[in-house]
Amino acid sequence: MNRNKRRPEKIETKKPKAAPSDAFGDERGLKIGEAAKVIGVEAYVLRLWETQFPILKPKHARSKHRFYQPRDIETLRLIKRLLHQEGFTIAGANKYIRENGIDPSNIAIESPKAPEPTAKAPVTTSLETRRALAEMRRDLESIQKMLAED
Repeated sequence: MNRNKRRPEKIETKKPKAAPSDAFGDERGLKIGEAAKVIGVEAYVLRLWETQFPILKPKHARSKHRFYQPRDIETLRLIKRLLHQEGFTIAGANKYIRENGIDPSNIAIESPKAPEPTAKAPVTTSLETRRALAEMRRDLESIQKMLAED
């Protein structure tokens, strides 16, 4: 036998990774950091929302990592809109979701168009009205607490 005889070298071919067709890439879903980036908040906010909104239940791997499915992302977008744009409190947002659900057909992405201005009354948008009502509610609740303490 000839020891100097060369063996044919193995040619390693790398299989190309499949490009994800959408943001979810595979059936596992998005990790918390990826979901937070898609929603536009920090990961700790999603953890907080998970404790405050019973409807939000991402899948957990054995390693305890959270994986958000498309339905979870819809829910997160709704929660963010209710809290950040509409001015709901967490309790108010929970109530809204309980009463209206998270079905995309029930969710108005934009506020309804305000009526044309009249000379008699100033026009307020629904967002301004909601914020004013939320502030009044907080004021009334604080007054109620003060009266209860007496």
